[in-house]
Amino acid sequence: MRLSWNEIRARAAAFAEDWKDARYEKGETQSFYDAFFGVFGVSRRRVASFEHPVKLLGDRRGFIDLFWKGVLLVEQKSAGRDLKRARTQALEYFPGLKEPELPRYLLVSDFQTFDLTDLETGEGVSFRLDQLAHHVERFGFIMGVERRSFRDQDPANVLAAELLGKLHDSLKDAGYDGHDLERFLVRLLFCLFADSTGIFETRGAFEEAVRETREDGADTGSFLIQMFEVLNRPEAERQKALPDHLAQFPYVNGDLFAERLRIPAFDAKMRGQLLEACGFNWEKISPAIFGSLFQSVMDRAARRKLGAHYTTEKNILKVIEPLFLDDLRAELAHIRGLKTGRRQRLKALHEKLAAMRFFDPACGCGNFLVIAYRELRQLELEILNALRALGERDDETLEMDVTQLSRIDVDQFYGIEIEEFPARIAETAMWMMDHIMNNALSAAFGRHFARIPLKKSPVIVHADALETGWADVLPPEQCSFILGNPPFIGAKFQSDVQRAQVRRIAALGGSGGTLDYVCAWFLKAGEYVRRGAPARIGFVATNSITQGEQVAQLWPLLFDRYRLEIAFAHRTFAWGSDARGMAHVHVVVIGLTRREDEPEQKRLFAYDDIKGEPHESRHAALSPYLIDASGLADRHIVIERRSTPICDVPVVRFGSQPIDGGHLIFEFDEGLILRQRHPELSDYIRPFIGAQEFLNGGDRWILALRNAPLPVLQHEFVIERLKAVRQYRSESTRKATRDLAAFPSDFAFTTIPEAPFLALPSVTSERREYAPIGWLEPPTIPSNLMNVALDAERWHFAVLTSAMHMAWLREIGGRLKSDYRYSIGIVYNTFPWPELKDADRARLNDLGQAVLDARAAFPEATLADLYDPDVMPAPLRRAHQALDRAVDRLYRKQPFEGDRERVEHLFALYERLRAPVIAAAQKKPRRRRG
Repeated sequence: MRLSWNEIRARAAAFAEDWKDARYEKGETQSFYDAFFGVFGVSRRRVASFEHPVKLLGDRRGFIDLFWKGVLLVEQKSAGRDLKRARTQALEYFPGLKEPELPRYLLVSDFQTFDLTDLETGEGVSFRLDQLAHHVERFGFIMGVERRSFRDQDPANVLAAELLGKLHDSLKDAGYDGHDLERFLVRLLFCLFADSTGIFETRGAFEEAVRETREDGADTGSFLIQMFEVLNRPEAERQKALPDHLAQFPYVNGDLFAERLRIPAFDAKMRGQLLEACGFNWEKISPAIFGSLFQSVMDRAARRKLGAHYTTEKNILKVIEPLFLDDLRAELAHIRGLKTGRRQRLKALHEKLAAMRFFDPACGCGNFLVIAYRELRQLELEILNALRALGERDDETLEMDVTQLSRIDVDQFYGIEIEEFPARIAETAMWMMDHIMNNALSAAFGRHFARIPLKKSPVIVHADALETGWADVLPPEQCSFILGNPPFIGAKFQSDVQRAQVRRIAALGGSGGTLDYVCAWFLKAGEYVRRGAPARIGFVATNSITQGEQVAQLWPLLFDRYRLEIAFAHRTFAWGSDARGMAHVHVVVIGLTRREDEPEQKRLFAYDDIKGEPHESRHAALSPYLIDASGLADRHIVIERRSTPICDVPVVRFGSQPIDGGHLIFEFDEGLILRQRHPELSDYIRPFIGAQEFLNGGDRWILALRNAPLPVLQHEFVIERLKAVRQYRSESTRKATRDLAAFPSDFAFTTIPEAPFLALPSVTSERREYAPIGWLEPPTIPSNLMNVALDAERWHFAVLTSAMHMAWLREIGGRLKSDYRYSIGIVYNTFPWPELKDADRARLNDLGQAVLDARAAFPEATLADLYDPDVMPAPLRRAHQALDRAVDRLYRKQPFEGDRERVEHLFALYERLRAPVIAAAQKKPRRRRG
């Protein structure tokens, strides 16, 4: 039975009385600290050692007076000695310690005075021996009671995962794998955490029990399985002859240890790996981050990128704060500011928290649920502290009722996870966080509080969320918030099963659309809310659902079918960690609510730097492109693909697409040789330019045989090439390509300009301020990776290379990886051009020419060189800036503050341009009678 703080204070007073007349010699250190640890009901021998050897700088050796790895370092001096020098001496030991051994607490003492520092928070306290009873809470870590803060990039999380990863590999190599191995490791995780944090009454008890097994490991596996059975059985039902080192462990329950597992066959190496894990201070790890790291150790190939597979707490808060936490904090702040009625309002808020239910339908290892639970418990603690400050109960009653104070428990949290192992990790991580928050409650209210045995559990269902009825997991009317980070899989990368799931849920008809996999969770959430859930929704998604063609497919369903509205959003930012090997994914956060519940002011978080911090703005309405829609008649407006330009401008088309298996295309040197060897074919072997060549230089050639005379088609070299093309096309899985095999001299799509033409690369780097476009001329043939305007003039070039058009491209165009995709149907054909007079066109001609002249001043540089934002030549930048100012003024006289303002203005123009088109489409012809 654990001691209460009142009991510990009484023991501390007795300890001080016993030692007040001691001689205070350093030789008494061991008996002094044995008794000191006894004040807290803990055996010093189980956790800490005296005279611990350590290597100092300069090949010297020293000895730490008392050392508890990862927790406490004590430098003890005789009475009256200088404690400042003692602290300096203690710090000299740190370079000789390994990372997991570094202590959180540093204590220097001369028997009469204690000087304790929390090295994590920087907080310290100094007091006399006779004042110990007033400061015992500072030593709560001896019992596993301490406040914890977590850092996203804390190396302890990675190191802990690596420790279990080594044991995982050894067990798997020995033939212990599959379901049993995964369950076994999850149980070990709980035991290791429990051993370091006070869930088990005596810290270090688990490690000591493991050490009692044989050194060759022969009985280690059977001991662990027996221990799991002990943890699953109430004390009253256990065998009476159970050894003390097993009987000391509490009944855990929670079904964590219920299933019978195969006995793993340990050897000496495995036992050593387990003891190494036992020696680690597991109270340092974050349950939210560690879960995903722990899952990653299952994949050896992913181990080299360990740390790249988890979601940072900072990014999780970007979802849960605007979803519910900010409102709850604001409500608490408001109550604190009231002059009357605070007690009743605080109690009502507490009841409100206890009634909430949280649901993550793609929960993985539970990151979002764990952080949401932690923040809710922290808010509850603030409420309880506020009640205590109002004199709700006296301190003694508070201490006696500590186990009844918390109304929030893990059974308020629900999840669905398709893989069993992360589902079980999620459960365990929730229990781990529960214990951490119980410790925080204990520290605040003066009595140890641990929910052991586990009476409540989070509801984590092992299933496919897209095939499971969410209402079967949590009835919609009980759900408060739906949150999470569903999987990102683009339409082209989905399996047949995944693609079928998305199309079934979206029910778009026709070809089924090109929705990202994450969209299925948005639609399922919409259906769930429509069935009666008052819940708000907060999901992370790839930014593709707010750009390109997916917008017109997804958002009308959310707005019209499910009657949802955007309540808050984070515009594009980089999602991930700074861990080695991590590729940042560009994401958005979308918060949705039922139309009848939408807030008057919608919150929008925008990023000047996608890896930086956002700035918040508030708006009456938000567009699915995550811009202000307050000025639009239709805030739900989406940009739909068009086959022709919405304004009177030249048509843009794709370049030539041969679909030839490479048999008609030649590298530069090869093409030169062919033209020299076969001069009669030189008019038909023509330069072939794609986006790569256009931007970075270099040339290829293509055999273009359109309208070629019969003698050319009968040329031996040509016959050989056409035969290979015919063979390649005939073996295609696409019917259209197979049909094209009958016409091997034709391209699948043909664009062969006969005059200079404007070339627009289909993809451009996200780093560039301007998409490099320019002029090419015959005999060059553009590839299908180039968009081509055959009848463009220089003023068209000027508008298309302006900041105004670039803003439209960035906001409306889709992405290829992180690069901008220039879609003719989505970007060019929908772009609202300014109304121009002849003088305006003349001015734009001059400014466009100035840009071309600035490029021409650097003949050795490629377009990629010229438009690298880090080295863009000053004359070229000035020419673009002058052009930008002129184009902006053609749209409005007032300058735009940035791209968002430009896009918002363009949307209003687009809405006006689109109105007559829609009206014409909606006008139905009358039926003839008879």
